[in-house]
Amino acid sequence: MAKRALITGVTGQDGSYLAEFLLERDYEVIGMVRRSSTLNFERIAHIQDKLTLVPGDLLDEGSLISVLSEYKPEEIYNLAAQSFVQTSFGQPVLTGETTALGVTRMLEAIRFTNRDVRFYQASSSEMFGKVVEVPQSEATPLYPRSPYGVAKVYGHWMTINYRESYDLHASSGILFNHESPRRGLEFVTRKVTNAVARIKLGLQDSVALGNLDAQRDWGYAADYVEAMWLMVQADAPADYVIATGETHTVRELCEVAFGAVGLQMEDHVVLDERFLRPAEVDLLVGDASKAEQKLGWERKVGFRELVEMMVESDLAAVTRQMV
Repeated sequence: MAKRALITGVTGQDGSYLAEFLLERDYEVIGMVRRSSTLNFERIAHIQDKLTLVPGDLLDEGSLISVLSEYKPEEIYNLAAQSFVQTSFGQPVLTGETTALGVTRMLEAIRFTNRDVRFYQASSSEMFGKVVEVPQSEATPLYPRSPYGVAKVYGHWMTINYRESYDLHASSGILFNHESPRRGLEFVTRKVTNAVARIKLGLQDSVALGNLDAQRDWGYAADYVEAMWLMVQADAPADYVIATGETHTVRELCEVAFGAVGLQMEDHVVLDERFLRPAEVDLLVGDASKAEQKLGWERKVGFRELVEMMVESDLAAVTRQMV
């Protein structure tokens, strides 16, 4: 019989790649979506007829219990969150309600309905924030620098607490930045690659960015969802850093992206202080050796290949819009 998995945040970047990954392994995939006037199914349109989409909300524990009771998933991947760091400074309470307390509501729903469920929590490298060591591993102390990072720390520790208190198979993936052509336009990688496509096609002249010296560990989202699945299949639950182990600056991102279409970033990048965070995270780079050794996980797509893939995708998308 096919396994049944529930994905919260199924319409997001990671949710769409994870849904594809599970469908390829003959899972029955339940996607939880919030009732909203602006639902965007663009990322899952090509597989929507293979998914069972059900209403539910991390703000409403009753809805979670209903979904778990009716559909009885064996695996739950909690990817839903207010996931944009910049927004969390303007909406810290909402970020806490969804990204922090939402995890507790889901864990409580599991406790009430079926403690044999295997649970994956999407933790984040933003929990490390003002890093106390480089690179960051599962043992690195946490020092979040945004309401989003703080909320993710709460969800992370709550997952550990329920694992130890109620013997749940609950794991957290501490994922470093992971990108793809499906990344939202509000994230710097996609903002850059989309701007490069528009500049190349003559639709705009420049792109405004904040801190070009911020360094990130950027991987490919489709590689990272496999790590989520591997954690859930493991005999024992645990927490794992998922990262490339390489660091690149926003400046390098721009150089590769503009270079992919034969342009110079210096001619088109404008610095704008509005895009500087109140508290910046300067250097995130992860040590994924535990995941590599214990789960057999490995990344397949490198930084340059990833950026060029995103530019190519945005060029195609913008060209289609011009027709």
